[in-house]
Amino acid sequence: MYVLGISCYYHDSGAALVKDGALVAAAEEERFNRQKHYSDFPTEAVSYCLRAAGITIDDVDYIGFYEKPLVKFNRIVETILARWPLTYTSWVKSMPIWLMTKLRIGDTIRKELGTDKEVYYCQHHLAHAASAFLVSPFEESAVITADGVGEWTTTGWGTGRGTEIVIEKEIRFPHSVGLLFSAITAYLGFRVNDAEWKVMGLAPYGRPTYVEQFREVVDIRDDGSFRLNMKYFTHTHSTERMFNRRWERLFGRPQRTKETELDAFHQDIAQSGQKIVEEIMVKMAAHVHRQTGMDNVCIAGGVGLNCVANWRILQESGFKNIFIQPAAGDSGAALGTAFYLYNSVLKNPRTFTMHHAYWGPSFTDAEIKRALDATGMAYRYVDREEDLLNETAGMIAEGKVIGWFQGRLEFGPRALGARSLVADARNPQMKDIINAKVKFREAFRPFAPSVLKERAHEYFEMPEGMDAPFMLLVPRVRPEMHAVLPAVTHQDGTGRVQTVTAEHNGRYYRLIRAFAERTGVPVVINTSFNVRGEPIVCTPRDAINTFVKTGIDAVVMGNFIVTEKPNEVDYAAGMRRSIALEAGSLIS
Repeated sequence: MYVLGISCYYHDSGAALVKDGALVAAAEEERFNRQKHYSDFPTEAVSYCLRAAGITIDDVDYIGFYEKPLVKFNRIVETILARWPLTYTSWVKSMPIWLMTKLRIGDTIRKELGTDKEVYYCQHHLAHAASAFLVSPFEESAVITADGVGEWTTTGWGTGRGTEIVIEKEIRFPHSVGLLFSAITAYLGFRVNDAEWKVMGLAPYGRPTYVEQFREVVDIRDDGSFRLNMKYFTHTHSTERMFNRRWERLFGRPQRTKETELDAFHQDIAQSGQKIVEEIMVKMAAHVHRQTGMDNVCIAGGVGLNCVANWRILQESGFKNIFIQPAAGDSGAALGTAFYLYNSVLKNPRTFTMHHAYWGPSFTDAEIKRALDATGMAYRYVDREEDLLNETAGMIAEGKVIGWFQGRLEFGPRALGARSLVADARNPQMKDIINAKVKFREAFRPFAPSVLKERAHEYFEMPEGMDAPFMLLVPRVRPEMHAVLPAVTHQDGTGRVQTVTAEHNGRYYRLIRAFAERTGVPVVINTSFNVRGEPIVCTPRDAINTFVKTGIDAVVMGNFIVTEKPNEVDYAAGMRRSIALEAGSLIS
């Protein structure tokens, strides 16, 4: 039995395909069309999933969509009418889209897929809950979901037992922890629904001096429930701004203009806002733990990507175990929809656990060679893996930044050792080098450490053998290791850890082990293989293009090592050949 899950038309669109209860493939559309945070129909992601399974849409038994459009439309109409005529502009902008496309989503999906199959709809936060619990290792667990907004729900909690998920309590629009964090993001001059993690990256540099002002903005109860003070917000009647002049007067400054200097004020706002969000999530989790008495908790929704809050939940709420799947945001709701249909609606037993994030396209050495030849790149083929890894580890130890392109593409916003930039975490200059020469982004942006799982406890304050495969937890770096790992130790002494195992990413594990044999340190920098404003690379051509136009020193793709960059004229001609070649071939 095949079940296809689809998410689109709001945030990052994606698709996931389940066969007989096991995930076959999952991917975001942005990786294929190269438009970051693409939200329209995931045509290429669906096509990839079907190809990965070797089937056509005719072989799919069930198609699921990640929210209920009629319920969402009801919320939008009620919200617009409640604030009329302030909402006239929102009405004019939103109604044509809804009437032409979103209210007819079933017809749209059938047209896009070329099928007459029925489309099933899953409530948005139930899709989030399913995306975490049904692929978790837990037979029973508490479940917490938090994001901007689904249909009406913005935050919810409940329980999962076997294949059944029950949402016990919810908080409804306009009160939203996700929209609160987005307002902070916008106030700091960052792009909403794109740069929320910039706030998390900036926060460690600041002080919580504006916490009391934030308590005026949001009322937090002991059980983690909350209400926004709507006199500071505009998201009920404006699509242009999330907060008003009262917000700016409260904090004492107007909204930062994009690309202007960030100073201590902005750092303090980031720290204070982050602390408030952490407080909400930790209090809520502690309440849920008291109510359920369960040892396990699953978290999903965009707020589930807040790594610092996740770690505090694990440390302070009473739960013993936590699970967050790597695509916790809207693209992952496609995954949840597919599993909810298969397990909860159709009552099939759970047989799958999501141990890793590698569910996207992969490329053979022959395909990589064709891309290299088409673009006119000079390269070396290294037949023995041991030689390939030793040479790569040597380049990393010498201070080079390596584009690492191996195996299947990651699902979710984090590069986890398949499409990664890898560098030496011991080098105190490396963060500035990568930010300036490769990523072309703000100097404060931190980098994450990848570490061999069995040695993670030696470098980070985490239990021996603990799993953190998705870079969604932020333990403290052991004080004696700050000087050893300066490039991945955040300003506050923490690190966004990824534990790596031989079972789930063997070649990346062996690369880190080779680096450890050379240097004594089983930790490397891991950041996404992309440049600012672009999605993570998907194809060999994407990787080559990023290598050529940045300060990356070498690319290791499959068994090929590329260190030389061609001149602009030859490269431009080669890229045209490569585009023509790729257009006529299928991604494996």
